[in-house]
Amino acid sequence: MGLGIILIGLIIILVLVGVGVYVSSSSERNIMEERLGKYLDPEETKNSKREQSTLLTDWVNRRVEKSSWGDKLSRNLARADLKFKPGEFIAFIVIISITLAGFAWFIGGSNATAQTVSASIGFLAGIVIPIMYLRSQQGRRLTKFNNQLSDMLNLMVNGLRAGYSTMQAMEAISKELPPPINEEFRRVVQEMQLGIPMDKALENLLRRIPSEDLDFVVTAINVQREVGGPLAEILDTIAYTIRERVRIKGEIKVMTAQVTMSGRILSGVPFGVFILLWFINQEYMMEFFNDPICGGASIGVGVVMIAIGYFIMMKIADIEV
Repeated sequence: MGLGIILIGLIIILVLVGVGVYVSSSSERNIMEERLGKYLDPEETKNSKREQSTLLTDWVNRRVEKSSWGDKLSRNLARADLKFKPGEFIAFIVIISITLAGFAWFIGGSNATAQTVSASIGFLAGIVIPIMYLRSQQGRRLTKFNNQLSDMLNLMVNGLRAGYSTMQAMEAISKELPPPINEEFRRVVQEMQLGIPMDKALENLLRRIPSEDLDFVVTAINVQREVGGPLAEILDTIAYTIRERVRIKGEIKVMTAQVTMSGRILSGVPFGVFILLWFINQEYMMEFFNDPICGGASIGVGVVMIAIGYFIMMKIADIEV
């Protein structure tokens, strides 16, 4: 009876954490808008921060943001468009890891060794799953941005030819095109309205969106501002090049999809089978842990070989355009 109550409690915690993640990730607030907001509307931002922040989250965020890896995590969260501060994301990973470890510990077996291994599996899953989701969101958003880049250039070229300035053309992009490209150029326009130079605002954009195609556009705009020249014609040529690159990348992605999926499936199946067999037939899987030297060496060699095979298959599928 007591074990059932504990399991129900753990499930409720997981549900609440999931709801909190959904609410946070779907919120309209983001880090850049929050930073810009204190200049645009100081009193409203001050009241909002007093309501939303707590001493604990402020302390964690200050400690995390001071470190180099905290700055990198903040940049990755911005690239994935997840509405988390670094400290909040770390706290989420800790909560989900402890919860999954506790859940796996309770269903992991009757002896201490089995429960320890089960708790370790749950703890690692709680760390790996959020990180994989973060990287997945980064890749999806970058791909979507690159696919919208040629449309953005066409709109910008038409605006420049109609007599718009570069900033007015960017403002039109922020209003006319869908996310994520309109959100990023809205940030660029807001930064420029606050007095940040255009080259610095575009550099910040390139830091948030590490796209080779965007790098061409930013370089062309900066060079044109330095030496002059017909920006509309330059961007029109770049737009044609980017459209061809996107088309060729799409064809390559179709041809290499089988290799990519094979690498992911073949690399994930051994781990899935190991976890499944562990919770189904622990007596059989305990043979790996009865002899720590041979068992640990077998698991280590298996993990290394799986990793080597995965990276080789991904390298085969990675064709530069």
